[in-house]
Amino acid sequence: MTAQKLYLEDLSEGLVYESAEARLEPAQIQAFAREFDPQPFHLDDVAARDTLFGGLAASGWHTAAVTMRLLVQSLPLAGGIIGAGGDIAWPRPTRPGDILRVTSTILTVERSRSKPGRGIVTVQSETRNQHGDVCQRLIARLVVFARTHEADVAKGGQSLSETDKKAR
Repeated sequence: MTAQKLYLEDLSEGLVYESAEARLEPAQIQAFAREFDPQPFHLDDVAARDTLFGGLAASGWHTAAVTMRLLVQSLPLAGGIIGAGGDIAWPRPTRPGDILRVTSTILTVERSRSKPGRGIVTVQSETRNQHGDVCQRLIARLVVFARTHEADVAKGGQSLSETDKKAR
């Protein structure tokens, strides 16, 4: 895990960030499903056997939530991870006992012309299980701040939320 905060200037095409691991237990899968995605194939192993999944599978949104936690820990962007759009796919279900790890690759880095204190970084994050199977693929466009933005805010400049409030 990278501890140092990363700024726009620190990122370039091709850089790769690896996360720690997270294991999903059946009880976690079922608890998430009860609250957020109450479908039989996420709740009951017996009922799930007669579905497309052929057994208990985590909600894709559960996989996405775990991915987000691992992404935040492994790609510590200054100002946080702020989404600006993207695409997500779940090519294979996450199963009970799966151990997930996220590999994130920087695809593009573009400084904003109208707001030079920030830019848009496109990141591809693949969440793989312990067998190397891709359970989730996320291509996300992220707002990433430049060091100059931090200096401007420290001098009394505007933060993202203050700028957005004025735009409304």
